Amino acid sequence: MMPLEPVVLSFSAVFLLGLGFGSGPCNIACLPYLGPVFVATGDGVNKAWHILLPFSAGRLSGYALLGTFSGLLGLMVQDWIASPWVRWILGGATLAVAFSLIWRRHKRDSGCRAGHRNARSMMVAPPVPTGVAGALPGGLFLMGAGMALNPCAPLSTVILAAATTGSAQEGMLLGVDFGIGAVLVPTLIYTLGVAHFGQQLKQHMSRWGNALENASVGLLLLMGTGTALGWIAP
Repeated sequence: MMPLEPVVLSFSAVFLLGLGFGSGPCNIACLPYLGPVFVATGDGVNKAWHILLPFSAGRLSGYALLGTFSGLLGLMVQDWIASPWVRWILGGATLAVAFSLIWRRHKRDSGCRAGHRNARSMMVAPPVPTGVAGALPGGLFLMGAGMALNPCAPLSTVILAAATTGSAQEGMLLGVDFGIGAVLVPTLIYTLGVAHFGQQLKQHMSRWGNALENASVGLLLLMGTGTALGWIAP
């Protein structure tokens, strides 16, 4: 094995790499996976953290894992993240989120039907279940981790820098530093933009609310299946 050429990056440089990646390509890559979730839930800005917190935590964990293993194993990590199991994680997590949204809707509809029966018999207002339910947070965490494990040019640079440190701890810190920069801008955009858009879309198209949810879940099922089988590259 040829020795690695030293690649030295300061923490500020790694942060800027993550910030640049998060400000552009990352938003485009995440939109087909996260966008349908915001449209299906329609919970708006105030509850966007229910979705973004587990997703961002998964991404940060993924980058930290890559940095840690890069410090231990060097360039072997490049081959490791290129293996099929990485897309299986992202595809499987996307399918888990889709099925969680189906279960969420089933529970909501069941609660509404029970509430209407109670309203007719007891003259009380029917409850309207909302919020994240089922395996959705865990699916979003794994979805974020799967997004982080997919290679990109800035991440490859960070992996090389982490590998040449020869330290798992320093590699982990570089991965976390890159991750913080990478998730910062998408979190703001999805909180203030996509979450608000999803809520407004459901409010102004409430007549077709079920159709919107079905279309969103259908897109997630398509993205999950396509990613797992290698038909779609995130």
